[in-house]
Amino acid sequence: MIKRLKDKLIKTRQTFKHTLDDLLYSGKDREKILDDLTETLLLSDVGIETTEKIIQSIRVHSEKTALFPEIKKILEKELVKTLSQYSSEVKPNTTPSVFMFVGVNGGGKTTTLAKLAHLFKKNGTEILLVAADTFRAAAQEQLVIWGKRLNCPVIKGQHGADPASVVYDAVQSFKARKADILLIDTGGRIHTNVNLMNELEKIRMIISREIENAPHEIYLVLDASIGRNALSQAREFLKFSGLTGIILTKLDGTAKGGSVISIVDELKLPIKYIGVGEREEDLFPFSAQEFVKALLS
Repeated sequence: MIKRLKDKLIKTRQTFKHTLDDLLYSGKDREKILDDLTETLLLSDVGIETTEKIIQSIRVHSEKTALFPEIKKILEKELVKTLSQYSSEVKPNTTPSVFMFVGVNGGGKTTTLAKLAHLFKKNGTEILLVAADTFRAAAQEQLVIWGKRLNCPVIKGQHGADPASVVYDAVQSFKARKADILLIDTGGRIHTNVNLMNELEKIRMIISREIENAPHEIYLVLDASIGRNALSQAREFLKFSGLTGIILTKLDGTAKGGSVISIVDELKLPIKYIGVGEREEDLFPFSAQEFVKALLS
């Protein structure tokens, strides 16, 4: 797993690797090392607040005469600590389980939902997919194609139909089939448009009315390649949709993977999965320890 993550996180790793390699034999004192680490964290889109916390903690927990090997160990511990603040564990602990996916267009929401279905199917669970993005016909078609590939039934409505009504019909079908997991793909939302965001609330209310304690998970799918801009999207979605976790996509194609650290620290939400490619297998349950080791080793 570590080797695969190393390969997939190559662009962000390179940002760290050049600095860490230079510092290994540089003989620089602690403050100069911390200056270089500060710059590296910021360049990988960790963010000013989170970076200052990490650097200050290293300063507190290291000797004034500390050299790079000691500082690197503390850095690794601090990154793992930051990323482990909230549980990333994912396992449907009730039957039935309902997962709702939200996010802006282009974040990889539909593909991510399909990848998660692939992961769940490995456990022998019966899954029903819902194409509730009725505004974009291409999104529904994309999910239907994935459904055929994964051998998962897909519920969809007519183009332009009320998404909430599609979800209502899907929930009835889900209950009638006595399936295990319902995965709902909602329309891509412009996060500053209140009317469109309210539509997500309507969908959520219908689900909770029809199935007790549902939806059990609401995932915000974010494109990691936009770095710190992902935070502004997430803050708006938090106001409307009661998020339970985040899935970061496209980490394989960006040097801004440090945004993972800021998102957890500033939004106080766990990263549940990371997407690192287009294949079905390219969605990993998030592990703080494995992520940090892949980043710094």
